Amino acid sequence: RARERRARFVGKNGACNVAHKNIREQGRFLQDVFTTLVDLKWPHTLLIFTMSFLCSWLLFGMVWWLIAFAHGDLDHSTRLQRDPAEGAAGTPDTFVPCVTSIHSFTSAFLFSIEVQVTIGFGGRMVTEECPAAILVLIVQNIVGLVINAIMLGCIFMKTSQAHRRAETLIFSKHAVIALREGKLCFMLRVGDLRKSMIISATIRMQVVKKTASLEGEVVPLNQIDIQMENPVGGNSIFLVSPLIIYHVIDKNSPLYDISPLNLHHHEDLEIIVILEGVVETTGITTQARTSYLADEILWGQRFVPIVAEEDGRYSVDYSKFGNTVKVPTPSCTARQLEEDRSIM
Repeated sequence: RARERRARFVGKNGACNVAHKNIREQGRFLQDVFTTLVDLKWPHTLLIFTMSFLCSWLLFGMVWWLIAFAHGDLDHSTRLQRDPAEGAAGTPDTFVPCVTSIHSFTSAFLFSIEVQVTIGFGGRMVTEECPAAILVLIVQNIVGLVINAIMLGCIFMKTSQAHRRAETLIFSKHAVIALREGKLCFMLRVGDLRKSMIISATIRMQVVKKTASLEGEVVPLNQIDIQMENPVGGNSIFLVSPLIIYHVIDKNSPLYDISPLNLHHHEDLEIIVILEGVVETTGITTQARTSYLADEILWGQRFVPIVAEEDGRYSVDYSKFGNTVKVPTPSCTARQLEEDRSIM
């Protein structure tokens, strides 16, 4: 009976398959409110965006209504409505309200909106009668500017998050193991669909598997860095066209004892690939990730060429990005291959 394949640590789309549970110190998230807002899902962000403005309008609407109530503006406005002749020419009205044309909570709420979003229809305005009203006007403008800065900054950061750029960084669906320069190599292909480049791009790989120490300690997700090679040397790459990144399987490699016969029996084997760089157009650091399980590694195959020179420029055919062809490859481990060559 075939063993059930273990869950991925990193998905093919780069999402980390880790659930955080029983976090007791939830207050730490409130210490960095801005990051918490950016990390929220869009429906929650839009709800908080709407409620922050609505609650501030209601709060200051209540404050404006209390100021008008305390100063007697509401009683005077009611009296004028009941006796329209009062205040007309010949009987001048000497009463000066704190805010003109406020006669109910609804009008106070509308004035609160006009103050905070600077609409200013002209029907209601603050007078010099009440210093408290002038102070509230200043406070509401400052609070409104702070809310605008936080919420608009949050919306901007969510629309320009680095993982959006990472969606156009692609990896081959399968990895391959074949000979290169007479050595067994683990290879994959990476490419960038956009014309704008990723500056200072680096790439690295890790093997994630379950291990046990000599003392009996079990590490369910042990992360082991593996040495990589690429056409330009080191971990830095110039990703102007798709590149084949490879890892030489030598005595220091975690894949040293893997053969095509036992490759698919390593259900706990997962190879993670991480590409990092700076987006040329925005200057934001981005990271793209993917992973390969044992059944996504093809033995004895290599990637077909997809870059060709046409009309004085290089053309990339992305329809063949993940295509592979079979090539002669020893059906043994890298250890056995090295031992056989040393004997010969």
